[in-house]
Amino acid sequence: MSNINKSETSKSGAYSPADVEATLYQRWDDAGLFKGDPNSEKKPYSIVIPPPNVTDVLHLGHALNTTIQDILIRRHRMDNYETLWIPGADHAGIATQVVVEKKVAAEGTTRREMGREKFLERTSEWAYGNKDKILNQLRTIGCSCDWTKTRFTLDEDLSKAVAKVFKHLYDKGWIYRGHRIVNWCPSCQTSLSDDEVEHKDFDSHLWYIKYKLKGSDEYLTVATTRPETMLGDTALAISPKDTRYKKYVGKTVILPILEREIPIVADSYVDPEFGTGVVKVTPAHDPNDFEIGKRHDLEEINILNTDGSLNENAGKFKGLDRYECRKQLIEELKKKEQLEKIEPHQLSAGTCYRCHNVVEPYLSDQWFVKMSELAVPAIEAVKSGKLKFHPHYWSKTYMHWMENIRDWCISRQLWWGHRIPVWYAEDGTIFISTTRPTEEECPGYDPKTLVQDEDVLDTWFSSWLWPFSTMGWPEKTPLLEKFYPTKVLSTGSEIIFLWVARMVMASYEFMGEAPFSDVYIHGTVRDANGVKMSKSLGNGINPLEITEKYGTDALRISIVLATPDGQDPWISKNTFEIGRNFVNKLHQVSRFVMMRLDGKKPVTDHVDKNDLVLFDRWILSRLNRTIEAVDNAFDQYRLSTASKTLYNFVWNDFCSWYIELIKPDQPGENIRTGSLNVATYVLHQIIRLLHPFIPFVTENIYLTMEDAKENTSKTISYGPWPKPEEQFINEELEKSLEQIQAVITAVRSVRSELNVPPGKKSDLYIRVDDTAFGELLTSHIEYFRSLVRVKNLFVGTDTKKPALSASTVISGAEIFIPLAGLIDVETEKKRLEKDLANLKTQLVKVSKKLANADFLSRAPEDVIEREKGKKTDYQNRIEKLNKNLEQILGW
Repeated sequence: MSNINKSETSKSGAYSPADVEATLYQRWDDAGLFKGDPNSEKKPYSIVIPPPNVTDVLHLGHALNTTIQDILIRRHRMDNYETLWIPGADHAGIATQVVVEKKVAAEGTTRREMGREKFLERTSEWAYGNKDKILNQLRTIGCSCDWTKTRFTLDEDLSKAVAKVFKHLYDKGWIYRGHRIVNWCPSCQTSLSDDEVEHKDFDSHLWYIKYKLKGSDEYLTVATTRPETMLGDTALAISPKDTRYKKYVGKTVILPILEREIPIVADSYVDPEFGTGVVKVTPAHDPNDFEIGKRHDLEEINILNTDGSLNENAGKFKGLDRYECRKQLIEELKKKEQLEKIEPHQLSAGTCYRCHNVVEPYLSDQWFVKMSELAVPAIEAVKSGKLKFHPHYWSKTYMHWMENIRDWCISRQLWWGHRIPVWYAEDGTIFISTTRPTEEECPGYDPKTLVQDEDVLDTWFSSWLWPFSTMGWPEKTPLLEKFYPTKVLSTGSEIIFLWVARMVMASYEFMGEAPFSDVYIHGTVRDANGVKMSKSLGNGINPLEITEKYGTDALRISIVLATPDGQDPWISKNTFEIGRNFVNKLHQVSRFVMMRLDGKKPVTDHVDKNDLVLFDRWILSRLNRTIEAVDNAFDQYRLSTASKTLYNFVWNDFCSWYIELIKPDQPGENIRTGSLNVATYVLHQIIRLLHPFIPFVTENIYLTMEDAKENTSKTISYGPWPKPEEQFINEELEKSLEQIQAVITAVRSVRSELNVPPGKKSDLYIRVDDTAFGELLTSHIEYFRSLVRVKNLFVGTDTKKPALSASTVISGAEIFIPLAGLIDVETEKKRLEKDLANLKTQLVKVSKKLANADFLSRAPEDVIEREKGKKTDYQNRIEKLNKNLEQILGW
């Protein structure tokens, strides 16, 4: 029983995760531990994974999100729930097609040269290979998903669900084809929904262009941020309330360069305060102008090709890139003296969420979903509390978007994805079908003559069905009946609009209820300087490198500890040393306890209440208060709080205090049996509480304690999850022990700072404010003898400070430590003065560096921060050394 597997421990005694993790994961998988059973009588608890894109490489954002989900699943699995965590991946339409198109371009061809069928074969081969790679990486970080139920958004059954939803909404009149302004990405050459456009600020200009009034020498000046679009102008507009220009309404101007005559109209949209108060109207290239054009029956002139170059409507500028056209157009306007002036202007422009290039408002025929009716129950779900956000303030973001919702453009000019299930007859008649309609489905038409829509559906049109399509919908499956709705969705804030809200709307429409009751929004992972990690910046950290160096448990506990609830974590590679050290600490303390048992069966399910001393009762009180605190944190989705509570209890209360207190004074002596049993019991509770966070080391300790390494049916995974026992909680006892700990900590600090050899004993004098405190200390002198090497303890309300002694103050007491014979005062004084002089020199150097403007302007931010940290450290150390030197000089 006391034998520790040497393969799990290095020569130094440190834990070796590489020898444990892969073996344990395979053991769990082989045992079917992750499978969700729809026939189980247990209460259900289910999560669907936010499917990573097949273009993704596993990053710390994935590691954080999947760790959160795994913690929740493992905790409920231990708490006697039937758990189901469905894994999967998203086909990622635009992103995947862009990647594969680049690959075929490098081979000297294009998708159009390949043809649709061959290109899709090539894309499918790449996507499915990458999908398997990503999902295997999720196994590496310990995800306990039901891999037998892995889904992909292009799976045949999910495709059937997509087609059914399209037909349902089309038949309801909620899907329609419209000729409208859309967001168009010239690089990806596809439309984008409003939520796929990221707005960024750019330093730009306002160009003031002069439009000559027909038959007059007068000009009207217009300020614009996109001068090239003037080639598509079909009117100028002024506010009907603007008396400056009222006389011009109904007249016409001559469009510069193209010399086209266009009218002047009055429209309430125009802001008299912007620019000159006169605006150009380009209905084909601005959504607001489009609406003005409809109100005034204006012509819609498209000047752009799909790649962002200028078309035949741009006259001499045909074939130019949009930005080159701008440049040449401005030069010509200058020559014609029709450019009045140019002013600097801060511009907020929409960019593609995939390629990050500026998008163009573009008039196009696209498919749309009417969203207003779908939004009604989704809004009510949050208002009524049926759907809760954690942290709560994210519900405001959700509600703002939902209450201002626009129709959703769902068609994409791509090949990779769910092809729009619409077939056109020559006369324009439409039929809805995923395959070529039969004669029965298109009466009066020859099916062979029907042509399918070339476009595909927005990726999110399949993803919004994810919570129920993954469980077999539209069929009524046992999985749906048991596990739907799911419990919680864990995700980042950036897809509240793109995905979360849409899932809620789809679920109410097709399932009649919300897809989950809780939405947990975690922070965005940032580097040590607070910059969002990204591939383009090169500041990311590969989580698989971390697991290889420190182990999966270290990755998991570190990232949760480092992510404040509801805030963004700032993470460096050093962050993961925290987890590495904690996992090793737990391993080491378990070895200590198991070796002290010396082959005896550990007591793991109870303690003998009649065989408890003070510190036994204290650790049991702290344990049960910890269980309460952890449960409360879980209930509020405060996982970082839960992890910190456990970290502090294990490291401080259990390892640093309790284990040290129960160790015998003399080497070779046995630990008191009652206390050893308590230590074993508490350790067993600890590994249960920590298992969701660090599953591998806790399972390994559990199997050692149960002597069950060869018994594959044994696992900690099924719990039970610890429950708090009120009988052990004693607040007064904890307060008393806190007072004892405060004295011990203070004495340790003084001895350490004054360089007192650890093995040397000393007397201890304590002047207390009240006798009760004094009685508490004197009745537990054995703790002072074992932990701070005290020979004699003198306590009283009028205790005098002995000669040649160090002193310190805590709440309720003054502490004096006689140092005669413990240190050589003169030698210690010289050491302190030497250290002080060295630190002062270092402080001067770093202060000069930080005062150097050239250094501050050239050095990277992380280097400057490191130097600031050095300065603060030197200042703190100098302050401490001065205090110690003052004490010695006072003797």
